[in-house]
Amino acid sequence: MSKNTICLWYDHDAEEAARFYARTFPDSAVRAVHRAPSDYPGGKAGDVLTVEFTVCGLPCLGLNGGDVFRHSEAFSFQIATDDQAETDRYWQAIIANGGVASDCGWCKDRWGLSWQITPRVLTQALATGGDVAKRAFEAMMAMRKIDIAAIEAAVRGGEAAST
Repeated sequence: MSKNTICLWYDHDAEEAARFYARTFPDSAVRAVHRAPSDYPGGKAGDVLTVEFTVCGLPCLGLNGGDVFRHSEAFSFQIATDDQAETDRYWQAIIANGGVASDCGWCKDRWGLSWQITPRVLTQALATGGDVAKRAFEAMMAMRKIDIAAIEAAVRGGEAAST
């Protein structure tokens, strides 16, 4: 296990979530599934207790801790995308698997974990600063899933359409 690992709390389906992430994102895999050696407050001996996995190369541990805690927007994965097809693919995978769309490129998977599907062109425009950043930011604020063509139009100074 890595020296620093993100631990994500799940009710009882950490393995299902980890397998979904591994199917959906590159450089992602389920590394190990560990079963509880005895009964515990959220489950029984033999139940899946933890799942070691990676999401885009980032080491994670899914913990089946029961229904005590829930995910919130205070933590999210930000996935950088290179084009509209990649943006659409990740967004649709999360939404189609029981997730929920939100604003400004955010969505939530069926387990309540938040994701920012963020095209690099948006990040670069915001980092530019000044009027370019302002136009890109204002265009983004009107969107749910990020529309790269609209961000590029905003960067050039044109009107941005919302999606």
